[in-house]
Amino acid sequence: MINVRHILSLSGGKDSAALAVYLRDKIPEMEYIFHDTDKELPETYEYLYKLEAILGKKITYTTSERSFDKWLKVFGGMIPSNHRRWCTKMLKIRPFEDYVGDDIVINYVGLRADERRDGYISPKPNITAVHPFKEDGLVKADIINILEESGLGLPGYTEWGRSRSGCFFCFYQQKIEWVRLKEKHPDLFEQAKAYEYANNKNGNPFYWNKNESLAQLEKPARMKQIVKNWEKKQLLKKKNAANQPLAQVLGGLGQHEEPEREGCLICGV
Repeated sequence: MINVRHILSLSGGKDSAALAVYLRDKIPEMEYIFHDTDKELPETYEYLYKLEAILGKKITYTTSERSFDKWLKVFGGMIPSNHRRWCTKMLKIRPFEDYVGDDIVINYVGLRADERRDGYISPKPNITAVHPFKEDGLVKADIINILEESGLGLPGYTEWGRSRSGCFFCFYQQKIEWVRLKEKHPDLFEQAKAYEYANNKNGNPFYWNKNESLAQLEKPARMKQIVKNWEKKQLLKKKNAANQPLAQVLGGLGQHEEPEREGCLICGV
């Protein structure tokens, strides 16, 4: 008889956490793993600790054989971007596939039915990805309900404006999230800025925010402008939401709502 392992990859975000709760009693043999980059937000670790208590099972933390800083040297000091996503490959995908080995695995990913993106599909024939939320038609409102009913709630970083999990310097962040990071975790903001400085010294002027460095972004006048622009967008969203059916608003499918940003696809968020 072939032994099949059931593995759920956690991102430290709401969707994968909700999926873990959703499947807790359905698949008691589930293995829960988190690919720790060592560059996570403190709130991410706190959220995983809370999730462990609700699941009643330990979460396995996988780590790369090399840290982010060591991989950064391998890639010539070139920080990752959406066009150079070596961080996902080396700190998420490779540790996952090393953890799985040659075992037959079903990997559960927390992509929702209202998301227009595909999750990570491993080229290894022994790994099959499944998306229970998509299969069962669960959308954002359902995920929020699962989290609230379980007592887990949303990750702590959502309280100060971060929209999704990921490294504190994730290049998928919106500019308002960089502003909030500087306000909430100035030490982490400085670390992210230091990576840009080192990258610039190597003759590769790449920034986390494409063509705007964090040194430029953190200037008081610029931060004030970013906050003002964000507030205008929020007012416009509220105005548009008032003209939409309730189901669209709760499900996060409003026609004027900005699409969710892409993230590390192996876990879902």
